[in-house]
Amino acid sequence: MSLQVILHILNSEPILGEIDELPAPTDNILTVHNPRHLDGKDINYIQEDVSTVIWPIEKINFIEIMAGEEEEEDIIGFVRE
Repeated sequence: MSLQVILHILNSEPILGEIDELPAPTDNILTVHNPRHLDGKDINYIQEDVSTVIWPIEKINFIEIMAGEEEEEDIIGFVRE
């Protein structure tokens, strides 16, 4: 199961991609599949036919984890009785 994430990289625009699992505290790199800008456009400093990129953890400010379809079903909104 891959997780869709938004990576906030130092001195760069946020990047949308998929990762296989969350990085462990001991990890030095993060492997991202299908990296793209938030609007879906290609990233200009990555070749067009590249599907996987490895970033060093030290270059990443923080990671946002997007809610998956199965997680959205579990969310209960406002209920009025």
